[in-house]
Amino acid sequence: MSSGLICLGLTTLDVVALPIDALPADEGTILVERIVVAPAGTAGGTALIASVLGVPTRLASAVGGDLAGRVVRLGLEERGVDLSLLETLPDLPTSTTVLAVNSRGERPNFHAMGAGLFAGVSAATSAAAGDTRFLHYAGVGGPLLDGGSGAQLVASARASGAVVTCDLIAPQPTAMEELRLLLPAVDYFLPSATEAVMLSGCEDLVDAARFFVDCGAGGCIIKAGALGAVACLDREIIVVPAYDIRPLDTTSCGDAFCAGFIAGLDRGLSALDACRFASATAALVAQGAGTLGVLTTADDVTAAMSNLSPRAVSE
Repeated sequence: MSSGLICLGLTTLDVVALPIDALPADEGTILVERIVVAPAGTAGGTALIASVLGVPTRLASAVGGDLAGRVVRLGLEERGVDLSLLETLPDLPTSTTVLAVNSRGERPNFHAMGAGLFAGVSAATSAAAGDTRFLHYAGVGGPLLDGGSGAQLVASARASGAVVTCDLIAPQPTAMEELRLLLPAVDYFLPSATEAVMLSGCEDLVDAARFFVDCGAGGCIIKAGALGAVACLDREIIVVPAYDIRPLDTTSCGDAFCAGFIAGLDRGLSALDACRFASATAALVAQGAGTLGVLTTADDVTAAMSNLSPRAVSE
């Protein structure tokens, strides 16, 4: 029986500093409480979190041949992520993001594109996708993935029995063309609220969720931050509340939700209960800095589901 997870798409190094409520004038210095460095990205961050949650995880992505790439590898290896599918592109820098998180948890950021943009489908990745329980596709917009190779991999993995999830990062309007190729082979599409509204043209999240299901997705779960998640599962609309917390850094909450959802399915939960597990995972990530926040094991998520109160849906 196939097992484990493959995450394909963007990997970055995140440098998170907080709190930063103003930039210093000229060459001035402002002391901050902490600076955290961590692997991240729609593929790299999801892989890191899923591995911490106990899902055997392989990362199919790319880093540069620089120090940042070695730091990314070290951070992932320490948490048990299998890097046999992670390429090093020696002539490119590692994709890196600097995030200036303010005291309200908002996170203006500065991104330097690099090797992560050029994640592709290697022969090893194609072979591995035929023997995995889950494929998390986070490569929409990648120049080596759009237009056929990514969609072919997704369809092949689905045909081999994998459960396919799909997420986005900063999609361009042209992403909808790629999604029309991908979604018929995607079991669960997990965009953010902003992405869902932009791409669907629907202001209402319920309408947006139904739109993506009509485009072929088996189900659609729209991540709406503190408002929770709007899910269209088996054509039924369900609102899954977020947990009532005080967020410190929401940088990787979307990736945390995806990883938590996959981990929930891996534990045998229904899609709806996996959404609740995902929401608790995101809540733990939001309460700390960087990709993992205060998450250490899957037991933390189980405890959070018992100890945290769901936020009222009307809030």
